[in-house]
Amino acid sequence: MAFDADEEILQDFLVEAGEILEKLSEQLVDLERHPDDSDLLNAIFRGFHTVKGGAGFLQLEALVNCCHSAENVFDILRNHKRKVDSELMDVVLEALDYVNAMFEQVRNHEELTPAPDELIARLDALAQPEGEGAPAAAAQPEQEESEPAEDGGDITDDEFEQLLDALQDEKSAEVSSASSAGSAGGDQESSGDDEITDDEFEALLDQLHGKGQFAGAPAGEEEASGKEEKPAAKAGSAGGDDLITDDEFEKLLDDLHGKGGSPTAGGEPSVSKEPAAPKQPSAPKQPASSKEPASPKANTSKPEKSKPAEKPEAKGAAAPAMPARENAPAAETTVRVDTKRLDDIMNMVGELVLVRNRLQRLGAESEDEHMHKAVSNLDVVTTDLQSAVMQTRMQPIKKVFGRFPRVVRDLARNLKKEVNLVMHGEETDLDKNLVEALSDPLVHLVRNSVDHGIEAPEVREKAGKPRQGTVTLSAEQEGDHILLFIEDDGAGMDPEVLRRKAVEKGIYDQDAADRLTNSECYNLIFAAGFSTKEQISDVSGRGVGMDVVKTKIGQLNGQLSIESELGKGSRIVIKVPLTLAIMPTLMIMLGDQSFALPLVNVVEIFHLDLTKTNIVDGRECIVVRDKVFPLFHIKRWLVRGGAGQEVPDNAHVVIVAMGTKQVGFVVDQLVGQEEVVIKPLGRALQGTPGMAGATITGDGRIALIIDVPSLLQHYG
Repeated sequence: MAFDADEEILQDFLVEAGEILEKLSEQLVDLERHPDDSDLLNAIFRGFHTVKGGAGFLQLEALVNCCHSAENVFDILRNHKRKVDSELMDVVLEALDYVNAMFEQVRNHEELTPAPDELIARLDALAQPEGEGAPAAAAQPEQEESEPAEDGGDITDDEFEQLLDALQDEKSAEVSSASSAGSAGGDQESSGDDEITDDEFEALLDQLHGKGQFAGAPAGEEEASGKEEKPAAKAGSAGGDDLITDDEFEKLLDDLHGKGGSPTAGGEPSVSKEPAAPKQPSAPKQPASSKEPASPKANTSKPEKSKPAEKPEAKGAAAPAMPARENAPAAETTVRVDTKRLDDIMNMVGELVLVRNRLQRLGAESEDEHMHKAVSNLDVVTTDLQSAVMQTRMQPIKKVFGRFPRVVRDLARNLKKEVNLVMHGEETDLDKNLVEALSDPLVHLVRNSVDHGIEAPEVREKAGKPRQGTVTLSAEQEGDHILLFIEDDGAGMDPEVLRRKAVEKGIYDQDAADRLTNSECYNLIFAAGFSTKEQISDVSGRGVGMDVVKTKIGQLNGQLSIESELGKGSRIVIKVPLTLAIMPTLMIMLGDQSFALPLVNVVEIFHLDLTKTNIVDGRECIVVRDKVFPLFHIKRWLVRGGAGQEVPDNAHVVIVAMGTKQVGFVVDQLVGQEEVVIKPLGRALQGTPGMAGATITGDGRIALIIDVPSLLQHYG
């Protein structure tokens, strides 16, 4: 394993191969639904081939072998010698799992664990035409011969020498009359030796480029060689050295095969091609006429070189390709940045936001017009900078969605169900930390929809539904929040069953369970240890998954809600903020202390006459627009000595939401809306119930950020 290779090349491989492997998982599941899509087959073939090429350059033999066997399978498929079926896809997806595992080992600089020999043997068996008993190795050269240009022209050392021999044979007759170099070619032809000597190799270069580059040649020969001599060639002649430079050797390869893409950033194409698998074993053995059919796909320079009379035109065809190599670096418009650096920049912007808030407060107290202008300008610049830094941290939610076609496909096969996954809004951007944090909750929810929601095909048919169920995963942006929807057209949830289970599990007594609304019944599925499954399986039944989802979404300051209709299906809605670093809040005062309520929880604010409250089930409540809200005096919980103070006749009430539940908080004073930077609590205060963190307010004071779910759970 060549981890001592250039670290930059390794990083390039990790980035490129990582993107390809992410796509492959989606493409393979898509192929199972559209087995005749030739573009998809070619894309998957190229994906495995590119990963194999990069791994070969880094001498990762275990990864090369697995990718090569998978690549052979798709070469057979795209040549229509075998059909795509579920059993074949099972084997290929298993191979992809091993490739992903090895890729992670490469990322962590660990020794590779090769794929089992049994899996490679199954892949090799699938890599031969359907119905043929011949071993895969024997079948391979025939299928590779049919499309030689698809793989970018990678050849081995032996094939390169064979190709030189073939070219030498074709040109020896003409060149022998023009120069002594031709006789070397003739000797080589008659000797039949596979090895080419230094003299013969230089003679070949003379035939390709004209002798002017390496030795004094007649003017006529220089004219015949064309005037498109490259600067590298001139440098070689000026040096007067017999050795060929790297640039000349690369140009020779380009002239022979056309420009081949390298799996690396383009630094060493000649080296990177050698470790890759042979893809054109039969090309050098063919006579000149038999090479013609390959010409439409390959670079035109290759077939033209095989005709001695058209040497100048061949060089003319190869020359225009050179500027593409020189201009390639200019196309690189992206730069890799360590995520820690982005986090540091975000923290500094957060500090800047705090300074801006402070200056705005001071500017409001000042009557200096210039001060007002300067603070306004600072506000605009800080807001733009904050937005720009946020954008650098944004990633499309496709990073999360990409794994679900495979999850649904494997789970549906395991449960013997027919499920189609539909995804919308994959390009919706959100903070990279959220992308990572949402991954596990969404996996639980999608698995839950397939396992609990979608019925078996026979049950669906009896209910008058199509055999195939549909799970829809979608994302959209709403203001400074992201909405995620997980929908299925399955059986839906029965509130009565949920009530009965809640009583059985001891979560509610019968009387309390009967008073639960349907919406509250649906939310029972998020209770710890709650499950409607009668039998525990490896998929569900332990009542753990949905509890994890609720906890995780709560940690992200998000909200969960469920809608369901019996027999029609269910819909789970997740609402999370775009970023976790800067939070819009409502600043409130309890006594002389400042607190921040996350704006995502705030529903409405009003002034209330506290003498008009009611007592329901021993709890103080208020009625607003025919809705009953429990009322909590949070000053009694959060301020020392607050419990003994008299209740005023009038106060401000903030209605806050926690999932589907809404309650009223009585506060002393409303300060206004303010964007705050969340600072974690110190070690001594971590885990304080009801507190999500702290921030610095515009007047320089410290304000605690209230965690509404935790506060109600602990005190309410």
